[in-house]
Amino acid sequence: MFDSFGLICMIWWCVMLFHPLHADIQCMESEAQKSPITNVNVDWRKMELSWESSKNFSMYKCTIMNWDMESTAKEVNSPLCRFPKELYMPLHKGVFFTIEVPNTNISKKCTFLPGGMNESAIENFSCVIYNICLMNCTWQAGRGAPADTQYFLYWQNSRDDGQMECELYIKDENGRNMGCRFQNVRIEIEKAYFLVNGSSKDSLIQFYDEYIELYKIEILGAPLNVTAHCTGDPAGCIITWHPPLTSHVKKVKCFQYEINIQNKDEPKEEKKVVRNERYEFQNYNEKKRYILKIRARGPKCLVSSKWGEWSEPIEFGQGKDYFIFVILFLIALGTISVTVLLYCLFKR
Repeated sequence: MFDSFGLICMIWWCVMLFHPLHADIQCMESEAQKSPITNVNVDWRKMELSWESSKNFSMYKCTIMNWDMESTAKEVNSPLCRFPKELYMPLHKGVFFTIEVPNTNISKKCTFLPGGMNESAIENFSCVIYNICLMNCTWQAGRGAPADTQYFLYWQNSRDDGQMECELYIKDENGRNMGCRFQNVRIEIEKAYFLVNGSSKDSLIQFYDEYIELYKIEILGAPLNVTAHCTGDPAGCIITWHPPLTSHVKKVKCFQYEINIQNKDEPKEEKKVVRNERYEFQNYNEKKRYILKIRARGPKCLVSSKWGEWSEPIEFGQGKDYFIFVILFLIALGTISVTVLLYCLFKR
């Protein structure tokens, strides 16, 4: 027996906040015994599963599971099950719910299955944040999507924010939306939710959704104000800099830095990884010239663990004194010139 109304609220979050989705919602129960559990409802935004029961039971067990068999289960003493809000499950592959009464054969199983033409959903969805608050998202059209399919992106930065549709789409040569550019993006603690659905005059198009921790996709900018102060004492050169700018990290200790120092006259490089904004370069030779650049990443805090952009290379050190060589060359050239001139005059 199927209870179509049972899970209609499961996609409430997406239907109310985003462009309507195509999905099949089904609830099943044993044919041998009608389940006393009815009117199953899911508030996906609040991560709440509720139902009605014609009998009073002291305990229920509710389980949510996605298509990858990742599941979370809870036992409650009332017809209301609250899952952790940190449980981020995309819907495009399908989601399963089960409500059971322990030590009995009473249960209710409900399934959310996206509808639409097979392989019509987008593929290879990815996003990147750069220049502190700019974000680009791109995708490819589904392999089975009709030629007239048009895609639309909606996203929500956190559960407390309203939904937003892309304001600046990236289009291909046929005018199909294949990406989106965002401005004034802020990185929150919660995962951001992205949904891309499509439309076609011939077929229903499957949707794609994904939760992303924005700090993980940020390309950190280069460290700022890189300087090298060199002396002749044993300390060598004192290299200092400031952390890269971000929209959400205020603690200096969240960053790790890679320092690259190259001898300009030799292929030899010196690389060091440090946690402070100061480094003593003790192999300094004032008669040599060096090239310095620094980049950052965040092994802790909400900072990307991938190395960011290199700072602009700066040079320090005196290098070889070529002035004396220039003088000697000019003297030699002058001597040769005078000699040749005198030779020509005496020959005449």
